[in-house]
Amino acid sequence: MAGDGWGDDQGAGCRVKKTGKNPTDRGKRGVKRSLLTEANGIPVSVAIDGANRHDMKLVRETLENIEVERPRPTDKKPQGMCMDKGYDYDEVRALLKEFGFTAHIRGRGEEAKAIKKEAGYRARRWVVERTHSWLNRFRRLLVRWEKRADTYLAMLHLACAIITWRATGLLG
Repeated sequence: MAGDGWGDDQGAGCRVKKTGKNPTDRGKRGVKRSLLTEANGIPVSVAIDGANRHDMKLVRETLENIEVERPRPTDKKPQGMCMDKGYDYDEVRALLKEFGFTAHIRGRGEEAKAIKKEAGYRARRWVVERTHSWLNRFRRLLVRWEKRADTYLAMLHLACAIITWRATGLLG
C-alpha cells in the first residue's frame, strides 16, 4: 500500500490511498471493490484495496465489514456464500467456516452447464455483478476522483445506502 503521496503532508502515514497498478489496464493505478450482497443484490458489505490485490485477500475484510446483524446459522437454516473460481482456496473455505457460512464455489463453465441441464435452475453469481453495475451508475464511483481512501469509501457507502433505499420501494 502506498502512503498519501500528495506533497509533504504531516501525518501522511495515517492516510492510505488504497490504489495499486491494475494488471488489466496497462498498469494504471486503480481500486478494487469487494462487495457482499444478499440474494436480491442488496449490498451488505464492501471493502476496497488496490487493483493489484488478489480477490481472496479481501475476503476477511469484507466479512468483517458486515454492518447488519446476521441471524445465527443452524443445521436447518445454513447460510450459503456463493463465490466464483477466483476464491477456490483452502484459506477462503476456512475463513467462511469461521464466519459460519457454507461455501458454494463454482467455476465459470459449471454454472452455465447446470443452467442447461436443470429446468428452473437459477444462476446466483450474476446478482453481485448486477450490483456492481448499479454502483457504476454513480459517476463519482466509476472514476475515482478522491485522493483519500476514507472519502472514496464514504461515497461507496452512500451509493450502497441509496441502492438499498431504492430496493425498499419507498420512493413511491
